[in-house]
Amino acid sequence: MAQQPATPPRRSVLAAAAVTAAAGATFAGGAGTASAQESAGLPPTAQRPGRELRALLKEIDPGRIEAIVRRLAAFGTRHTLSTQDDPKRGIGAARDWIHAELKRYAAASGGRMTVELQSYIQEPVPRVPEPTRITNVVATLRGSADPDRVYVVSGHYDSRVTDVMNATADSPGADDDASGVAVAMELARVMATRRPAATIVFAAVAGEEQGLLGAAHMAERFKAAGTNVQGMFTDDIVGSSTADDGTRDPYTVRLFAEGVPTSETPEEANTRRSVGGENDSPSRQLARFVRDVAVNDATGMDVRVIYRRDRYLRGGDHIPFLERGYPAARFTEPAEDYAHQHQDVRVEDGKQYGDLPEFCDFGYIARVARVNGAALWTLAQAPGTPRNAKILTSSLTNDTELVWDRGTEPDLAGYEVVWRETTAPEWTHVIKVGDATRHTVDLSKDNVFFGVRAVNRAGNRSPVAFPAPQR
Repeated sequence: MAQQPATPPRRSVLAAAAVTAAAGATFAGGAGTASAQESAGLPPTAQRPGRELRALLKEIDPGRIEAIVRRLAAFGTRHTLSTQDDPKRGIGAARDWIHAELKRYAAASGGRMTVELQSYIQEPVPRVPEPTRITNVVATLRGSADPDRVYVVSGHYDSRVTDVMNATADSPGADDDASGVAVAMELARVMATRRPAATIVFAAVAGEEQGLLGAAHMAERFKAAGTNVQGMFTDDIVGSSTADDGTRDPYTVRLFAEGVPTSETPEEANTRRSVGGENDSPSRQLARFVRDVAVNDATGMDVRVIYRRDRYLRGGDHIPFLERGYPAARFTEPAEDYAHQHQDVRVEDGKQYGDLPEFCDFGYIARVARVNGAALWTLAQAPGTPRNAKILTSSLTNDTELVWDRGTEPDLAGYEVVWRETTAPEWTHVIKVGDATRHTVDLSKDNVFFGVRAVNRAGNRSPVAFPAPQR
């Protein structure tokens, strides 16, 4: 099918660029808004990309991304149950190549990046009939100032065809999910020479098609170690801007972010029903943060946040992180073409089926990588999400008193309180409160939603913390 002209993004990134330089500088005192940003469709919480981030994003190379996708597709099959000891074909060959590439990137880090093969034996489950070794390839870039705060980006390197148990047929898996692996690997290459304040983990995981197995193992390891994972992104099916009808949307990426937390306890559910917050989970705040830092001329992209955990009745590698209480979200192309996903490679009635590299848009993958890069780098350079944010409710009053713990970051400058109407999807007002841990707003907690975010001396803002009630 012939490609149709690209449709324009929902929001003009050029218009965004005209005002993004004002972000962080036009916040009015009190309960004011940033009107220039709002007029361009940006929230007043938007953050301008600085010189360092712009330079980083410019280094992301579509040619290198294409080379990664084509090399992974050339292993024939990367099915989780395929051979692990053939040097040229199967998941073992792909694993070893990814590991060698990441080790090569790490060599430029001055010892700050380490690479490991994270292996375990998966006992039989519905899609794994016998004990099977599952191996994640994980590169960790240790933070220079706050290394115990961690952010994760992943893609899955296993692949499949129509029969999920067919481990021998050619299964190139270019879009699903060599594209996501290419995003994580290219970001590892570009960031290896830099010094983020917090730690960033770049992972290629296995076993996704057999039940999110590698991601579950990685998330459980983080949880067992008490790791402070403050954000996780999986990039899964980010390889094409062309839908099944031939229309193109090369400047939009979907970001799936759950509302009610997967890990919510019965007590937390009761509180949420009482005070609201169905649209204010940590993952929704993470998604709003991505839009704040990645919808601008430095990425050339719009981020379409979808208010779901994942696509309808489907799932991805962020879910094991959500199950363990970590904020996580999924990036996916704007419209999937199912002829090039989970299909046997074949020509039928003159139509080519199969997940082949020729159906990928490598410039699009590079722009998705820039969205990820903008989010991860800003997260790692900004302060952590404020902890123990509360609204005091010991007495009935028509104003709102908020408290939170002060962070320990050495470059912490202060905090901002944000608020919006309960029907608004994004934060609409920003109030600077300085280096304080308490602030009272002359607005009723009954009528609006509040949040708190941290700011450092460079002007980087954290994701918003949604406060809980405290009597």
